[in-house]
Amino acid sequence: MFAVSAARFSDSDPLSALDLGERPEPIAKDGWATVDVKAASLNHHDLWSLRGRGLKEEQLPMILGCDAAGTDEDGNEVIVHAVIGDPEWKGDETFDPKRSLLSEQYQGTFAEKVVVPRRNLVPKPAQLSWEEAACLPTAWLTAYRMLFTRAGISPGATILVQGAGGGVATALISLGRAAGLRVWATSRDEAKRERALSLGADQVFASGARLPERVDAVFETVGEATWSHSVKALKPGGTIVISGATSGDAPPAELTRIFFLQLSVVGSTMGSRDELERLAQFMATTGVRPLIDEVLPLQDARRGFEKMHSGDLFGKIVFTV
Repeated sequence: MFAVSAARFSDSDPLSALDLGERPEPIAKDGWATVDVKAASLNHHDLWSLRGRGLKEEQLPMILGCDAAGTDEDGNEVIVHAVIGDPEWKGDETFDPKRSLLSEQYQGTFAEKVVVPRRNLVPKPAQLSWEEAACLPTAWLTAYRMLFTRAGISPGATILVQGAGGGVATALISLGRAAGLRVWATSRDEAKRERALSLGADQVFASGARLPERVDAVFETVGEATWSHSVKALKPGGTIVISGATSGDAPPAELTRIFFLQLSVVGSTMGSRDELERLAQFMATTGVRPLIDEVLPLQDARRGFEKMHSGDLFGKIVFTV
């Protein structure tokens, strides 16, 4: 079958580690299902894999991709939940110390077929296209958990989304607006700020700009470059929810401000299978849809990786099979 894999590692030139070609079809073991992939979406995780983060040489070649939608052996339309947990684990699998994502221990979704535990299949609502459904399992699920599980905010609150343009940030804007939040967003790029407004942001600002007032919660995926601004943007008692640090993970901590204003700093990682199912139904009910930057055939995946590597995108890159 045709697949897109990490053949080697390169921190300085990750795209040179990308391999497009034939791979053996996967075989499902007991309790696992084979999914014929219809669409799969690209994440920063895939670029990190090409740099060697989370993988070892002996695991190569590794088929990349965490997200997919397709049909199972019985023809059911499904969304693939990317978090693979220990079958003995009870409760929220995002807390399972043995958890992994597809393309870390197990071959990923950028292929004609993928095998996953049968419990990882979520029904795809008929209202969502294959391309839309394929955007949900990583970026949109991460945003859903950040907003509705970890932030502790209510409709009417004001939130700030740092770094509008990425998959998680655009999902936060769309979901926040649909949930009745007042959504502000930042970006260095004027065109991305305009597109954030079109997604439903109430106001947009240049990165680091002084805000009209402080906010109830800040949503961070950028990290070091925006951290100080995020801390200063919060009301006393406010919350920062972090799910990534693409610009670096070691900014000055601002501890005095955090303890004096009683701020909360909350981590958030992916989401559970139940949250993915609720997210899919939320989108079917509200009409919210993922913003897709470009849809490409899987054979042209290199072009999608190039766009993500350069930062020249707004929304998700989706590959179709």
